[in-house]
Amino acid sequence: MAFAGFMFYIFAAITVACGVMVITSRNPVHSVLYLILAFFNAAGLFVLIGAEFLAMILVVVYVGAVAVLFLFVVMMLDVNFVELRKGVKKYVYIGATLGGVLFVELALAATSWTLGPDVATLTLGPVAGEVHNTRAIGQVIYTDYIYLFQGAGMILLVAMLGAIVLTLRSRPGVKKQVIADQVNRSSKDEVTVVKVPTGSGV
Repeated sequence: MAFAGFMFYIFAAITVACGVMVITSRNPVHSVLYLILAFFNAAGLFVLIGAEFLAMILVVVYVGAVAVLFLFVVMMLDVNFVELRKGVKKYVYIGATLGGVLFVELALAATSWTLGPDVATLTLGPVAGEVHNTRAIGQVIYTDYIYLFQGAGMILLVAMLGAIVLTLRSRPGVKKQVIADQVNRSSKDEVTVVKVPTGSGV
């Protein structure tokens, strides 16, 4: 138990430090790398409480897809962040107001909650002999909430197709593949025999 508590403080401290570095780093690539490290440490926190499925999803989905996608987008677009920061001063007051409201809400949330009387008796990990938590999540999703789960998948599919349609642009002069024309071509049209005299080259 002491080792678990020690690891909790290690993971939590690194996660908070990485979150601060994500916001304060001037280089966006460094911010994405700190974000990946924060995800890994958050996954470690999930493992400590026995939620290994959530830890795996956090690593596979967020680190393996979202964070890496951010990294490649930032590196490939080569955005000039110096030009973008020139217009930040116009929104300083709005940002300060929203930040102040968020800070007050977080302070109220942190000072108003209390621990329940039965918290000390709760177990931190899965009880031995019961259903594994990954299996329990699957049973709940695919039995009680199967229609909502499929509906969420359809919404994401429609969103993906909408993004593809909105970003698809027809460019004139671009050669497109026509499979029917390729299949109907004869071998005479595909191969051209050229007689080259010896020593003269092509």
